Amino acid sequence: MREAALQAVIVKIEVASHADAFVLFESLNNRGMPLSPVDLIKNHLLAESEKKQIMNVDQAFKRWNDMLTSLGDGYSTQERFLRHYYNAFKTELPDVSNASVATKSNRIRIYEKLLEQDLKKVVDAFVDAGKIYGRINCVVELDQPTSLDRAFQRLMRAQGAPSYVLLMWLMTKQDELELSNAQVESVVDRLTSFFVRRNLTGYPPTYALAKLFMTTIDSVGDARDDDVLKVVQEKLNSVSASNDEFRGRPLGRIYEENTDVARFVLTTLAEDAMTNETKVDLWRQEKNHFVCTIEHILPQGENLPTALQEMLGGKEVAAQVQEEHRHRLGNLTITAYNSNLGNKSFVEKRDRQDSRGRYIDYRNGLSLNAELAVRESWAAGDIDERTNALANKVIARFPLA
Repeated sequence: MREAALQAVIVKIEVASHADAFVLFESLNNRGMPLSPVDLIKNHLLAESEKKQIMNVDQAFKRWNDMLTSLGDGYSTQERFLRHYYNAFKTELPDVSNASVATKSNRIRIYEKLLEQDLKKVVDAFVDAGKIYGRINCVVELDQPTSLDRAFQRLMRAQGAPSYVLLMWLMTKQDELELSNAQVESVVDRLTSFFVRRNLTGYPPTYALAKLFMTTIDSVGDARDDDVLKVVQEKLNSVSASNDEFRGRPLGRIYEENTDVARFVLTTLAEDAMTNETKVDLWRQEKNHFVCTIEHILPQGENLPTALQEMLGGKEVAAQVQEEHRHRLGNLTITAYNSNLGNKSFVEKRDRQDSRGRYIDYRNGLSLNAELAVRESWAAGDIDERTNALANKVIARFPLA
């Protein structure tokens, strides 16, 4: 490293203005690592500020950083915010030709045009919208989250980020739309149900989501108060999978179809039965990994233990049952001891204790496992029965209306 430093050549280039400096920086940077679109938009903002003498570079840089502070360090969140902001407020922004919706391919061109036309207004709106977006996206962990913040967290865990465009618009216009926090929370809950259904059925397709939430914003029109909720509900219902179609998904191999949604519905059902005295954080992470994970009651791995094979009717029958049922909802639960359980028999898992003699896994106190804690065996019929029971709970918990 020392030798490399001694051989380095430093070149000083002087330019007439900060704007020229940013242009030069972008040009030179093309010879190394490419700048991200977020960086390019920031540089355009700083250059335009200097060129038009609207704000000095330090002021513009501070405003940009104020926005990033609200959005957090995640590049994907920052990039998504830029797309969602344009899509949410498109009708109020200066016109950008051939940009009916912001995408990854046109976002730089869009913001170059916006910043050239009304820089200060766009930047000020950025900062305000960024604060709202950061809350929706759960960037900052609050000491005392409200029920609305907890609803945002559920939506995030249900992979509902495409709907943030609608929520950002609703919360920005909350007073004008005469919406209470409870009404916004109701919208968030409906969006959570929508995304559980959407992410299991695949309908509507991903490419249609941006247009869905933009047209929902347009459809609100003069609606106020509860009428806004009705508009949102009608739009979601018009594109959601039917109850019959949705029901087939939690009855099938849900773990294969969408592991994240499987985990979300299992934890939600468990959390719904918790009280303040029995509350457990099933989403806690250590070293960027969940402490509690999905456990396959009938193991998913090969080499089932002899006891399990005999319980299922022999080696061949056991292999068939395992293939057909291992990834179904009824064969899944949540535990913090998944890695320690492996291919143990059902009874061994049910009665397992920790080093202090406390029951873990199926007797861990979660309502999700109450039935498992008293069972003596685990066969295909048992998985069918529990799958049907849990599927009914999922349908009821994430309704269309």
